[in-house]
Amino acid sequence: MKATFDYVIVGAGAAGALLATRLTEDGTTTVCLLEAGPADWHPYLHVPAGFIKVLFDPAYTWPYQTEATAQIAGRAIPIPQGRVLGGSTSMNGLVFNRGQKADFDDWAARGNTGWAYDDVLPYFKRYENRIGAGDDRYRGRSGELPVTDIDWRHPINEAFIAGAVGIGMPRNADYNGATQEGVGYFQRTIHRGRRMSTSKVFLKPARSRANLLVKTHAHATTLLFDGRRAVGVRYARNRSLDALHEVRARREVILCAGALNTPKLLQLSGLGAGTLLQKLGVPVVHDLPGVGENLTDHYSVRLVARAKNSITMNELSRGPRLWAQIARWMLGRPNILALSPSLVHFFCRSRTDLDRPDLQGVFSPASYRAGYVGMLDGFPGMTCGVWLHRPKSTGHVRARSTDPFAAPLIQPNYFSEASDQRTLVDGIRIARRLLQTPELSRFVDAETLPGPTVQTDDELLDFARRFGVSSYHVNGTARMGPDGDRFAVVDDRLRVRGVDALRIVDASVMPVIPSANTVAATMMIAEKASDLIRGRMPSPAG
Repeated sequence: MKATFDYVIVGAGAAGALLATRLTEDGTTTVCLLEAGPADWHPYLHVPAGFIKVLFDPAYTWPYQTEATAQIAGRAIPIPQGRVLGGSTSMNGLVFNRGQKADFDDWAARGNTGWAYDDVLPYFKRYENRIGAGDDRYRGRSGELPVTDIDWRHPINEAFIAGAVGIGMPRNADYNGATQEGVGYFQRTIHRGRRMSTSKVFLKPARSRANLLVKTHAHATTLLFDGRRAVGVRYARNRSLDALHEVRARREVILCAGALNTPKLLQLSGLGAGTLLQKLGVPVVHDLPGVGENLTDHYSVRLVARAKNSITMNELSRGPRLWAQIARWMLGRPNILALSPSLVHFFCRSRTDLDRPDLQGVFSPASYRAGYVGMLDGFPGMTCGVWLHRPKSTGHVRARSTDPFAAPLIQPNYFSEASDQRTLVDGIRIARRLLQTPELSRFVDAETLPGPTVQTDDELLDFARRFGVSSYHVNGTARMGPDGDRFAVVDDRLRVRGVDALRIVDASVMPVIPSANTVAATMMIAEKASDLIRGRMPSPAG
């Protein structure tokens, strides 16, 4: 007899770990949580700076990359996703950024009842434990996830912020509060020097519950249907198809596999565009043309300058200085091991006639080779990066074959819209201006990337094509929408259209990309989904 649970959840990442925790709170509802990767035992998954060591390690990630296009100079861009308990929250940049009020009001305006800002604010607050200043009308104080302020100060950061204020950006101590616009320090999911992943914060305390079973190294290969009702999941252990296993769901199967793997699994299970399924040789359960479409991501570009008159993170990460930082980490003192890669934010408008910020910027007194987060430069440096909040360019994700272990075809179509090109060039000019303020000048030796010879719009656009990278904020590939939206995959209760007992709870349901790093909104989606599934109402936001 096959194991049967009330709910089977696929994916233990930002959404899945939180959702499994909520659904098993009553002590009686049974949940089986399948995670394709291993447990999050490795120290690099818990020390914030350890992300550099694991981000491209296939032992803990899906080592995916995009398809090349002429718009990005013929490059295939790495786009790794977490494959471990906690998913990408076990190796992301640790920034906590909800987005703008208008983002969620727009979701509701598109026909998604219950997803306006006032509707979702209680769910943001429910899981948050804000440690630091903030207006309690907007911030949560009693949730599980610690959200803290940076305790490490550096004169280059302070000079950068002063320069931004000098050119007219308001200083904003809480971009997750009443308004996002301005400059200041990022809030992060770090507490007492350690990464606060969804595995550590939510799943670890819940794993002792008798009604929750977590299976690692369990790669979902297909969904099981009885007619058009989802009844379970077939999965492989340790990446072997020699012996497949099945787990059954009495109530629902819930996909939390992320914006790249969720559409792939749907397609391999017979849900997707009929023409694609026929090409793959997959029997059609339900023709859903929106599966895998509407892929968006934040395409980011980083400017680098050589620093002077100060010691930067580049030098602090090597030799005796690194040992001193390790000692400080062990003693609980401010140190570079307990930092997110981006320390300072700026949210601004590319043009004065806009009604809200359309750019996000990041800054750190550290520089990475070729502007790519992963390996620090050998010289003292600083980095200022920028991306569009709401790009118009969209792409798709498609299964390449019926091999469940094969990477999907990922085509974000970065820069395919001319408006995205113009806005990012404007953003690069703003980032360059911030590196040239009088307040920062005593710390800047010279711009090294793209360098002073790159000046015209065409030259800056060429630089963006050749050096832009993914911000790992993929979303939208199973978007939520009303009945009249032919490409909507789920309704506003996150139920997959055309079938029964199947729900999606991850970033793939986002109708439009939020003006933010996507993890906070993904967790909000899981929190709200837990109420939708249990038939509960949220507590008031006020």
